[in-house]
Amino acid sequence: MKIKITIEEIRKYLDIETPEFPKYVASLINLANQYAQGTRPKVVGQMSELIQEFEGKTLHEWEEWYLKKKPDAIKNATEKILQKLEEFKNSLNKIDRATVEQWVRDLVIVKTFAGLRFQEAILKKGSEIKGTNYRLAEPDEESIGIDGYIGDIPVSIKPHTYEVKAALPEHIETKIVYYKKIDDGIEVDYGEIL
Repeated sequence: MKIKITIEEIRKYLDIETPEFPKYVASLINLANQYAQGTRPKVVGQMSELIQEFEGKTLHEWEEWYLKKKPDAIKNATEKILQKLEEFKNSLNKIDRATVEQWVRDLVIVKTFAGLRFQEAILKKGSEIKGTNYRLAEPDEESIGIDGYIGDIPVSIKPHTYEVKAALPEHIETKIVYYKKIDDGIEVDYGEIL
C-alpha cells in the first residue's frame, strides 16, 4: 500500500512551522527564483551532498552547521531573487489590456496554429537543408501514411516516441522524420532523408 505524506504533514511531524505568505507571494518568489537561479548549487551549495555531510539531528543544528559552511548563501540567494522581483515589478507596470490581449491572441491563435501545423515547417526546413522543394501530402497519400514530400521523397512525420505498429505498404518507401517537442520549439531528426 502506498501512502502520500505531504510537505505540510512532514513539517507537522517534525514540528517545523510553515511560514504564511500573502496570496500569490510565494508563487511569485518561486517564479523569480527560477529566472534568477538564486538557489542553484553555485549559490547555496549542493544541498543533497551537504545534508549527507551534516551529522546533527535537529533543524536548529542544521541551520547552524549550514550557515557556518555557507555564511553568505542565504544573503546571495535573496539578492538574486530580489533583483529579479524588481525586474518583474518594472515589467508589471508595462502590462496593459492591449498587452494581455496580444499575449492571449498569440497563445490561442498563433501558437495553436503553429503547434498543429508544424508538419509543414518540418517539411520546409528539410527541403531547405536538401536544397529541394517540399509539399504536403494529398488526402489519398495521407491515407497510406505519407505526411508530405521533401523533393521526391515521401515522408511520414512522427513523434520521437512513435513505435511502428503496422507496417506501411511495401510499395511506398516512406522515410520517417522524427520530432520531439522541446521548450522553445521542436527538435527534428532528418537522419533518414539526409
